[in-house]
Amino acid sequence: MSSIINTFHIDWQIIVAQAVNFAVVLAVLYIFALKPLNKLMSERSEKIGKGVSDAKANAELLQATKAEYESALAKARGEANDIFQSGKKEAEAKRAEMLESAKAEVKTMIESGKKTLEAEKAKMVENAKKEVVALIVAATRKVLEDKADSSSDTKSAQELRKIN
Repeated sequence: MSSIINTFHIDWQIIVAQAVNFAVVLAVLYIFALKPLNKLMSERSEKIGKGVSDAKANAELLQATKAEYESALAKARGEANDIFQSGKKEAEAKRAEMLESAKAEVKTMIESGKKTLEAEKAKMVENAKKEVVALIVAATRKVLEDKADSSSDTKSAQELRKIN
């Protein structure tokens, strides 16, 4: 072994000094490089983990919001349909009411027209009766005057003149 030590010029003091140097470099490297690097890596891992959990929470919130949106949209469509149907029913009722009102108005107009026609007819009949009576009286007067001239019924002719 001595020959190996002499051949390679190995000195145990140098080896001990180099071991101490290696330990000092290792300690400095651990304190100033590995420890901050480990701390930085653990913080980064926490940020990434938090980001992943936030992304999952946001995805769940998005799903819940989407479901709520679909529900609200379906509800709004239902309400719109109800309002439309209600408006349609009101329009039908209004239409029926207006139709009934128009029918009643037409019926009233027809009744009024019939009454007017009957009154006109009665008036015309009355006028015709008066004219017929006047014609009969005039014809009778003429006949009686002719007769009175020719006969002695002057008294009857005078009475007829008084009537007219």
